[in-house]
Amino acid sequence: MKKISLLLCLTIFTSFVSISSAANGWLNILNEGGNNKGILCTDAIQGAIDKAEKNGGGTIYFPAGEYLTGAIKLKNNITIHIESGAILRFSTNFDHYLPFVQLRWEGTVMQSFSPLIFAKDVENVTITGRGTIDGQGEAWWKEIWRIESAKEKLELTKYQKMTQEANADLKTEPYYERTRSYLFHRPPLFQAFNCKNVRIEGVTIQNSPFWTINPAFCDNVTIDGVTIFNPYSPNTDGINPTSCKNVHISNCHISVGDDCITIKSGRDADGRKWATPTENVTITNCTMLSGHGGVVIGSEMSGGIKKVTIANCVFDGTDRGIRLKAARGRGGVVEDIRVSNIVMNNIKQEAFMFNLFYDKNTVEEPVTERTPIFRNIHISNVTATNVNTACRVIGIPEMPIHNLSFSNINIESKEGFSIDTAYDIEFHNVKVNTELGAAFKIQNSKNLILDNVSTASPLKDTPVIKLMNVSNMMINGNFPMQPTDVFLEADGSETKAIYLKNNVFENVKKVLVMGKDLKTEIKLN
Repeated sequence: MKKISLLLCLTIFTSFVSISSAANGWLNILNEGGNNKGILCTDAIQGAIDKAEKNGGGTIYFPAGEYLTGAIKLKNNITIHIESGAILRFSTNFDHYLPFVQLRWEGTVMQSFSPLIFAKDVENVTITGRGTIDGQGEAWWKEIWRIESAKEKLELTKYQKMTQEANADLKTEPYYERTRSYLFHRPPLFQAFNCKNVRIEGVTIQNSPFWTINPAFCDNVTIDGVTIFNPYSPNTDGINPTSCKNVHISNCHISVGDDCITIKSGRDADGRKWATPTENVTITNCTMLSGHGGVVIGSEMSGGIKKVTIANCVFDGTDRGIRLKAARGRGGVVEDIRVSNIVMNNIKQEAFMFNLFYDKNTVEEPVTERTPIFRNIHISNVTATNVNTACRVIGIPEMPIHNLSFSNINIESKEGFSIDTAYDIEFHNVKVNTELGAAFKIQNSKNLILDNVSTASPLKDTPVIKLMNVSNMMINGNFPMQPTDVFLEADGSETKAIYLKNNVFENVKKVLVMGKDLKTEIKLN
């Protein structure tokens, strides 16, 4: 009798909790037809979302266990809460991501597979919890590898035929024809399209088929305390806001097969057609491990990117640290960028990369809407060790990179700073220790200030600063503390108006080495 009474009380209590939770807007997926045994339950999950929306919104609760689903679509005022110990796995059957939906894919609005979690034209959508979302992306990776590696032209799959038919009117630049020709576009794990008030918090996301968190045309996006892990995988960027405003990314831990965080705003003519910039972005307190870049802007930036701050982050093992990239034909303006309080280690290529010549095959053209612009970018308070190259700046003649500054920088790298085709560039309190070549190599540039720049390990018969076709430059307040063979080497018929002021060269054998093409006097004072 005691056991029966206890069982009855437990049943009544469970029913009460269930009714109470439902009344408070919480729907336990196990009470809505779902299961935590890894058996496909897409209909139950979508049904619970639809039910909550009809009631004005609510939280779909996933207790501990394993859940299997196809694509799910979020609605207004919906929260997905994945509890500790819960794993939400996504199906490896491509049919479970049909029918095609409108989304932005690599900077172009088109029809393709539904994102694994998708929201469109809604507001107040949230994913929270301490559980895991597993995209099971390997099936998608293998399919794109199969298509890319085929030595002979393959017969189109049904998905490629669907893509071809759905996007028959889609036009792309020659630069992108090869990628489009695959006709198999893996979906992002999460995309909110034209939504307001989007939040992802606390969860771990792994094995994305393609880009992981990819809000597009959204307002007020918050991504906080998220862990993203996509090992050994193609194009699995971590967080990619595109044409969004008021974006807050903080306290995230990211290790992926492509860029960790990338800011975008559309590709080429299609991006300019939508003409929606990404703006008001803050990235703080994040750690980035494996990835092509720590924080990247572009190359899809045709709608413009502005007002971005990146602060208090650690990059450890990424290919690059901060990278801005674009190409002729892209158009768009990247401006008003601040980077501060950054620590880098084990950077395989550049700690900083600013490249307007991303497509190396283009030729100079008149300045039009096709011309990309990088300007008003400021880097400060950075420590970097075990770096291959400190920085590369590569502008294009019709639009040099301009108004770029580096302040309070300390870098240990094989190669130093390389500046090509830029103007209004400033270095203040910058120390770079190199193993190869000049610490500061500058060419085809003008309007520069080098104030208190140095290297702790001057190289034999190698200048600290090397100039080629540089004009209107001030080298000020420098005191090489270590014995230095050559401080400055200048060459080029266009080099002129180079001024050295308030420097102390007691430890320098040769202050200036002049090249054979130098045609003007360099003023030492």
